[in-house]
Amino acid sequence: MSAPDLLARLATLEEQVAALRRAGWERDELPLYPTNFTAMAFSDATAFSTLWEGVMSPRTATLSLGLTLVGDQVAGVNTGGAWQVLLAGTVVWSGTVLPTYTIAYVSTGLDLLPYRGAAGLLVEIQTRRTSGATTGGRNGNGGSIGLTPRFARLL
Repeated sequence: MSAPDLLARLATLEEQVAALRRAGWERDELPLYPTNFTAMAFSDATAFSTLWEGVMSPRTATLSLGLTLVGDQVAGVNTGGAWQVLLAGTVVWSGTVLPTYTIAYVSTGLDLLPYRGAAGLLVEIQTRRTSGATTGGRNGNGGSIGLTPRFARLL
């Protein structure tokens, strides 16, 4: 049995390294901090309010973000809402919160290339109530929308 040719081994190694570079790899976890004191952030406001935020220096191409959302019910009235993610004050991703106790898991990859030169990039996750009860509930103002990040990875 003959030993593999050194040039063939080198070519194989270069091909494997190139494939790894193209595939990308996880760089770091982005810490997001709640703007209130509860573990599952709730909001019963009818205007958007920030529940989670963090500041970062974007050195990677993508922020992979996953959220957990849940609506509410007060005295038999279902409460739904809306959520949005902002980068530097601009809405880059948004959706709705189902007006039931159904838990929704959403995720996406946000493009950070337009922000690569920024020294500090503010990431905000906001929500608001759009339907449901107007009294009672968690804080007395009607149904509450629950939202929490599952992961925030810089890729």
